Amino acid sequence: MLAFLLFAPPQTTAMHSATFANTPQPPYYAVIFTSQRTNSEGQPYAHMADAMVALAEQQPGFLGAESTRGSDGLGITVSYWQTEDDIRRWKAQSDHLVAQRMGAERWCAHYQVRVAKVERAYGMQHASAA
Repeated sequence: MLAFLLFAPPQTTAMHSATFANTPQPPYYAVIFTSQRTNSEGQPYAHMADAMVALAEQQPGFLGAESTRGSDGLGITVSYWQTEDDIRRWKAQSDHLVAQRMGAERWCAHYQVRVAKVERAYGMQHASAA
């Protein structure tokens, strides 16, 4: 497991951020963190999640993140990184290690982490959404 990211604050189906991550042209890496929250400690989790986003933004190679959580507690966060080494450094960052431990002990009933290399990326945006 390369990264355990605690980004998604407890909320319904809205995105954590109002924007999509601004990623460069591929290749780059995506860390997909899917978690089922426990029913406890929503506020402390949200504070830790916000702190981890701010900390990740300061890390070398961090490109951005997108996050959502449903009312049932299922959340998905995708963070984007320039290299696998950047991901490894993030996973080993001391404050992030504390958040990982707290997440596993207190806030997550189940989680899964997947790391993928983004080879292609494309999309569209309606003019009315610009």
